[in-house]
This record gives sequence, C-alpha cells and structure tokens, in this order.
Amino acid sequence: MSSADVLPPPSKTRYLTVPDTAAKKDSLKQYSVDEVKQHNKEDDLWIIIDSAVYDLSKFVDLHPGGSHVLMQVAGQDATEAFFGMHRSDVLTKYGRYLIGTVSGQKPTHVLPTPGTLSPVPYAEPIWLTEGYKSPYYNDSHRRLQKFIREFNDEYVRPDAQLHELDGKRPTPALIQKMGDLKINHMRMGPCKVLHGLDLPGGIKGEDFDYFHELVITQEFSRCGARALRASGYMDGFQGGMVIGLPPVMNFGSKKLQQEIIPEVLAGRKWISLAVTEAGHFSDYFSVAVNTGNGLSMILVPRGEGVETKLIKTSYSTTAGTAYITFDNVKVPVENLLGQEGKGLFVVLSNFNHERWTMCCGSIAGSRMIAEECFKWIHQRKAFGKPLVDLAVLRAKMANMFARIEALQAWLENITYQMCHMTYAQQADLLAGQIGLLKQQCTRVAGEVADDATQIFGGRGLTQSGMGIFIERFQRTQKFDALLGGAEEVLADLGVRQASRKMPKAVL
Repeated sequence: MSSADVLPPPSKTRYLTVPDTAAKKDSLKQYSVDEVKQHNKEDDLWIIIDSAVYDLSKFVDLHPGGSHVLMQVAGQDATEAFFGMHRSDVLTKYGRYLIGTVSGQKPTHVLPTPGTLSPVPYAEPIWLTEGYKSPYYNDSHRRLQKFIREFNDEYVRPDAQLHELDGKRPTPALIQKMGDLKINHMRMGPCKVLHGLDLPGGIKGEDFDYFHELVITQEFSRCGARALRASGYMDGFQGGMVIGLPPVMNFGSKKLQQEIIPEVLAGRKWISLAVTEAGHFSDYFSVAVNTGNGLSMILVPRGEGVETKLIKTSYSTTAGTAYITFDNVKVPVENLLGQEGKGLFVVLSNFNHERWTMCCGSIAGSRMIAEECFKWIHQRKAFGKPLVDLAVLRAKMANMFARIEALQAWLENITYQMCHMTYAQQADLLAGQIGLLKQQCTRVAGEVADDATQIFGGRGLTQSGMGIFIERFQRTQKFDALLGGAEEVLADLGVRQASRKMPKAVL
C-alpha cells in the first residue's frame, strides 16, 4: 500500500492561548529575569519571549539565521526581536524548548488555537464577528462552520502544507474520510444526493442551502490555516468533482448515475471536467466532443487509449492540471450526458454554480491576505515605530477592508437569491450578476496582491518565512481571473444580460 493511500494522523501541533498559558503555569517552573541573564553563552543559551523562557542551547547551531543572531539576545528578553522576524506560530513549532515562565510576567500575545475564529479585525466575515448580526445565517450555519474549521485545522492543513510543496495529489484517504462524513456530498450544493442524510452540524440533508455551501467553500479556501492559501492544493482537492460530477448528476442515465455518483462522493474515484483543463489523477472525465452530429457531452473512464500528462503552471502540480489525449477511445452510447449535439447546453448549465463557488473562494483568499497585512503592520517596526503609524499603509488597509466587505455583501445577496430561485430562474436572472461579481472579485484580488506585496516589501517576494503567503497569493491569484471565464468575458456577459432586459420604452 502506498503512503499516499494512508491518512496522516491528526495534527499534533498544540497552540497556546493566554488562558492556556496561565493554566499551565503551575506545571512550568518559574524563573526570575536575573536567573535567565546567567544563561548567555552559546552552549548555555536561554531567552525570554512573551514571558516564556526557552532553552535554546541545543538549537543554536540549527537556527536558520545562524548562531550569532541568537547570541545577540542570549539571556535577554527577545520578545521584540522575535516578533520583528517571526509569527507566533513559530513558537508552537519549537515548543519543545519551552522550560518555564518569568515570575511576575503575563503573556501579551494570543497564539492561534485550532478551530477558533481569528481575533484580528476583518479577518472573519461580519456574520462570524462578535457583536454583529446577519439575516442570512442561523445556528446550523454556525455549527457547520465550526465543524469544517476544526476538520480543516486537524486534517486538511497538514495535508495541504505537505502536498503544496511536493506537488503530489491530495491524500486519497483524506478524501475518503470526507466521503464518510458526507463533506463531499455537501460540496455539490443543495441537491437530491443530500436528501435523507444526516449531515455534520446536525443538519438534515433537505435543509442544506447555498449558505451552508458558502460556509464550506470559504472555510476550505483557508486550507485549515489562516492565509495558507494553497491554491494548487485547493484545485486538486476535489475541485474537479465540483464541476465534473454535475453533468453526470443532471444529465446522465439512471444507470450511469448509480454507478458513478456513489463512488465519486465516497472518495474512491475521482472525476474532472475535461473541457479545458483535465485532472491528471482522475478516473473519469466529463468531455465535450464532436460526435459527428455536433458537440456532445460524454463520460469517458480512464482506460486503454486515455493518457494524461502533467502541465506545470504557476502553482503546485498538486492541482493535477494536465494535458489529456484520447487515442482511438470508444465508450458506450449509454455514457452520453444529455442529448447528442446538445453538449454546449450541458457545459453551460453548471457555469453559474462554478463561478459562484469561485467567488466564495476568491473573497476568502483576499480576506486572508488582508489579515496577514494587518497583523504585519502592527508587528513590524521601522525606525522604532510600527508600520501602522504610516498613513499610506493605513490607506492601503482601508481599501482592502472596504473592497472585501463590499464583495462579501454582494456575494451574500446573490446567495440569498439563489436560495429562493429555481435552477432555471438562476440562469435567467443571476448569470450576469454572478459574472460581474466574479470579475470584480478577481480584480480586487489583484489589487490586494499588489498592495500586500508593497506592504511586505522584499519579504513579499520570498517563498519562505513571513512573506510566504503573500508571494504565493501574488503568484497564483490570477488563476481565478481566467478559470471559469476570463474577466473581460464575464464583464461583457453581465452587460449583455442587462441589455436583454432593457425596456425600449425608456429610450
């Protein structure tokens, strides 16, 4: 059995919050500042970070910045120096060096806790922010959000971190676990496959709505970590299922549906929409082909004559972007999806939902980067003052916050309309709205990426350290502006749809 077929154990990273640290003081030895000062040699090196004492004697030679950096703060309070170079997450990574606390001092930095909401302003949508209300969400949405975030932090985060770097497909066992929990089912949106199911958060399948799906999509866009923004991983993380399975669900024969849908939702088989970019590790391909009577949609299983080759792009090959070839491949007539010659209708039928999910993810991605920037300008100092003191950077943050909140409000309004429209009504009334929203989402993402790079400076160009997420976002955000319809095409769609409803009487 391949290691890729085995689900990694849940993340064992332990995050401490201020209350946690206080509760553990009884089990940690307390030291005075003078005691710490005595340990200031390379083979006996202690430092203080936010009231906690760390023995780095065995870490000196392993420090990425060299031993001389640690020697500059040996035996001292290194809180300001540490947070000038690192995020608090680093403390969890090297928690094994924690030996005690400083007597009489209390920690002032809140470390992230898995599954919890971020305390950073504008880091969460308003409906999740303490003190705010929303007419769109109820307790079931909140329970689902909590479940998905905890699942992300425990399972998806370590998997995303691993495969975003090694370029391999998301762990199949993780996808199968999601099938067991009916998460894969929920990602298809409100549909018949959910009926009769008991879903996470105590939700009945029949009560699942588009706001539940919005919650899932935006939570998964976090990849289980604030600002992880593993774009390649997210495309490989059953992104093909979300757009490749609907043609089978909506246009396949009953026999085909019974054969394919359960296997894909269980995570045992993978499917992709092979119209423009195919999935390298897919078992099935929903393909638009010329059957001699016009463009038709068919389901092609992987088999003799079907080959895929990875295409390297700006983001990780874990996305599975591939070039697919069919060499004398034959499939049964029963694999026809919809009517022969009507394939374009099948292709277009899922565009609204696909573009809507991309809007959900794009907004969540921009929000994560805004959170990174807001933390950075409060953390980073220049000439003895934090960057937040600079009006030009506050102006950049104001633009980020305003644009992101406007997009979220527009998204939620459209989602509300979707919940009260039939599929046909959505196609008639919302295709233009969703097209305009997606175009605006990706334009804003580009502006956020540019501003974030300027805010982080040189660090925003590094693929490691504190600027890693900024560099990754800048490098990959353009994908959303192309996939599902280019910005210019969708903007034109919005205007053309509006023009169709323009009354001549007002001219």
